[in-house]
Amino acid sequence: MTKICKPLFVSVALLSSSVSTQAVAQATPTASEEMALLRTELARLANRLAELESELAATTQAANEAAEAAEAASASVQAVSADQSDAAEVEFRGAPQVSNSDGWSFKPRGRVNMDFGYVGAPSSTGADSGFDAEARRVRLGVSGDIPGGFGYKVEADFAENEVALTDAIITYKDGGLTLSVGQHNTFQGLEELSSSLNTSFIERSAWTDAFGFERRVGVSGQYKTDTLLLQGGVFSDNSEDLPNGNTSFDGRVVFAPVTGSTQLHFGGSVHYNDLGDGNTVRYRTRPLVHFTDNRFVNTDRFSANSELGIGLEAAAISGPFHIAIEGFSQSVDRPIGFADPSFLGASAEVGLFLTEGDTRGYKIGTFGRVKPQNPVGEGGSGAIQLNLRYDYLDLNDEDIIGGTQESLQASLIWTFTDYTRLLLNYGLLSYGDSALPQANGNGSYDVHVVGLRAQVDF
Repeated sequence: MTKICKPLFVSVALLSSSVSTQAVAQATPTASEEMALLRTELARLANRLAELESELAATTQAANEAAEAAEAASASVQAVSADQSDAAEVEFRGAPQVSNSDGWSFKPRGRVNMDFGYVGAPSSTGADSGFDAEARRVRLGVSGDIPGGFGYKVEADFAENEVALTDAIITYKDGGLTLSVGQHNTFQGLEELSSSLNTSFIERSAWTDAFGFERRVGVSGQYKTDTLLLQGGVFSDNSEDLPNGNTSFDGRVVFAPVTGSTQLHFGGSVHYNDLGDGNTVRYRTRPLVHFTDNRFVNTDRFSANSELGIGLEAAAISGPFHIAIEGFSQSVDRPIGFADPSFLGASAEVGLFLTEGDTRGYKIGTFGRVKPQNPVGEGGSGAIQLNLRYDYLDLNDEDIIGGTQESLQASLIWTFTDYTRLLLNYGLLSYGDSALPQANGNGSYDVHVVGLRAQVDF
């Protein structure tokens, strides 16, 4: 049994070895098979490389197209920016001001002064006006610039249901030089040339009204630096009174240095007005407020050939404090056989802001706008200012008896914002040789005046 099994085991072992060798031979690839596999892999890699190259080309093309688009967009933006540089710009300065880079500008402008008050005079004068009110000023106009250094301003007053031309000017500016043609002021003095929007009282000093200061049609020039102002011009008369033979020559010089924190102002003016033969003049004024037609001083009309006016002015602004002093002499040349009278007006005022940080505005030659540090509407109370003024006018000389007026005045101003304010005035006016005497003939007496103004401008 053993002899038979042993050869059988050997045979089985040999058979198993043969089968295993064949399996190994079948599991191990031949060289030809490896080459075939390599060629297949290389072909796959080549196809993938071709795909990547195609994708890269597409990406490059897309990038180039994007760059071209970006360049085109940039050019478009530059073109739009260039167009916008010529487009109108709007800036708010009390009212919209439209301008562009070519030098054009346009701005509507206007103001409203509504006055209320009381005039108390001796009843026997017949001039006790009591309470009254008026629209003192209702002005509308436009101003702006024209390319080449030119400018314009046109403004009319619609108060009292009448239309009166105030300013109508064409200007040319070159550096500090300004030339003006049209109806405008004639360089009388500091208070007269300061805008009614910026004065300390609801009406200017009595002599500025009495001596007939007004806008006239003419040609003028002015030159200014930081501290020096020279003004001069030749004028006819106010547009409402033309045509006539009136010709005036007016000049003014102002020196306005700054010392430390104090703005100083010194000035003088000369005015010669040729009236021509056979003309008359009249000097008179109202009592502090405009809503009454009573004139307590009045020369009535008298013959005159010409007028010569000489004015002096001085002022200082230091923080909340200001002071201003002015005087004016008006001499009249009369026809042969009449004495030549000279009349005098003068005023002095001081003012103090009661609110911290506020001061009076100044532009060389004139008082400027008050701009509250803490305006109403922005959490503040506005600017509050107290002013006192002494005002003197003498219309008596030679054979002309027009009367004298001395007054002590006080004003309280509440400036809410740059463009709105409320003014309360009181005046004690003392008259001598009044043009409106009492029933007993006495021309010396006192008049009490209260005035209130609500003001807005743009």
